[in-house]
Amino acid sequence: MNVEIVPITTRILTPKDDIVDMIDRYTRRICGEDDVITVAESVVAITQGNIVRPDEMHISGLAKFCCRFIPDYGSLATPHGMQALMEKEGEWHVTFALIGGFLGKIIGQRGLFYKWGGRQAALIDDVTGTMPPFDKCVVYGPENPDQVVAALKSRLNCFGAMIADVNDLKRSRIVAATPGMNAQLASDLLIDNPFGNASQKRPICVLKNFRQYQEQQAK
Repeated sequence: MNVEIVPITTRILTPKDDIVDMIDRYTRRICGEDDVITVAESVVAITQGNIVRPDEMHISGLAKFCCRFIPDYGSLATPHGMQALMEKEGEWHVTFALIGGFLGKIIGQRGLFYKWGGRQAALIDDVTGTMPPFDKCVVYGPENPDQVVAALKSRLNCFGAMIADVNDLKRSRIVAATPGMNAQLASDLLIDNPFGNASQKRPICVLKNFRQYQEQQAK
């Protein structure tokens, strides 16, 4: 049994929208009891109002310094992205995590900064990191993601629900998923980013027949 990935095009979702209501509205005739509903983490965060405009931020000298040590493709490689993280996780917490991550690389251990830098370290999308008009904002990761996926599964009566952080660099990361589904298997199916990162307005994907696919893969 193969999985059919069905991207769902929506209108622009904003902080005035309830993410569960919107997903129900756009997928109720598509998502069945054997399917998994997946949603892009940035859109969940936007509907929760977890965004900030760069012109509303005061950029510290420490943020300007620390962002230099992040690879250019990362959202924290800009002063705004780094400042956003520091405001959520604390300036010195982030700074010491960055130092620890740098020392870790010297001895061959990678990813320690994102492990120690706080939950938002891997979730923040800097300016241009998400769909218009929010591409002019820094977007934090969603709050209470486990509650969101639980509410989606209950509302849609589907096999599972997942929030994923996917980009065009072939990276797909699980933010939250309901129990019972193989979240890594679902994440791997999203590796080509069917959501799109710009103006496509496809923040939702339905993985049709995922229950049967998961059972088949487990054999």
